[in-house]
Amino acid sequence: MKLSKAQYDEIAQFLGHVQPTRQSLRKLKEKFPSQSQSTLLSIFSQEYQKQIKRTHAKHHTAEAIETYYQRYLNGVMKNAAAPVLLELANEVDFAPSLMARIVLERFLQEKEQAIPVTWLAFGNEIQCTWLRSQIIKFPSSKTLINSMLRDPSQIPDGVLATQVYQCTVNDCCYGPLVDCIKHAIGHEHEVLLREMLLEKNLSFIAVEGHIIHWIESKASFGDESSHQAYLQDQFWSYWNRFGPGLVIYWYGFIEELDCHRERGILLKDCFPTDIVTLRHSMAQH
Repeated sequence: MKLSKAQYDEIAQFLGHVQPTRQSLRKLKEKFPSQSQSTLLSIFSQEYQKQIKRTHAKHHTAEAIETYYQRYLNGVMKNAAAPVLLELANEVDFAPSLMARIVLERFLQEKEQAIPVTWLAFGNEIQCTWLRSQIIKFPSSKTLINSMLRDPSQIPDGVLATQVYQCTVNDCCYGPLVDCIKHAIGHEHEVLLREMLLEKNLSFIAVEGHIIHWIESKASFGDESSHQAYLQDQFWSYWNRFGPGLVIYWYGFIEELDCHRERGILLKDCFPTDIVTLRHSMAQH
């Protein structure tokens, strides 16, 4: 589905006044009933990610991290069953999964500091081996954090594990669950495109009078910022190597962005049906 810049701006403006929750997504659908659900969901996710990037730094100052961690500790001390981390994330307008990451990293740092390295000089071999394993286990490396976010049962604290799980399953736009969904959707559309090309036995085609040597599949909405980034990082490189090509934004795009046709990059929101192949052209002659 193609949207005009004015239509897109109206949706983005509406999203700027609501929280990134499933309730807000329902309000978005009610506000813009003529737009497809997949298009609105993609815009919803992209706009929220822009907002998080703008405010990311303020949530990662030393003061903010310590404040969040202490509020978490105080909250679970009062009621460990309450969704403390999720409510904190919503209160400060930050992605729940990212809030969970901040608190988990701070927790692991505290655990790391709590194990005296000098203990390794004492005890029998079994004790020393166990202590070494704990020291290796707790440092908050990115790999370890990611693993624990994907599988909170690895977190050596049952209360925090539950709190992290609540954050990841209630986050609409970030976190391991969302990443898996996005990866699956992206792969699904790539397979769909490959099957369409194989079915038609196409090597290169002409679409609306333009020769196409490559097709890029994007299971997202093409807004201005993402499209400019893709142009810089991918599309112009493809053009330099292979010539003109086609980008399919399966969930639509801002129609004014389709402005590089004469230079060799076309935008579509579905697989083109009005294609011309070399064999078709030769048959006409």
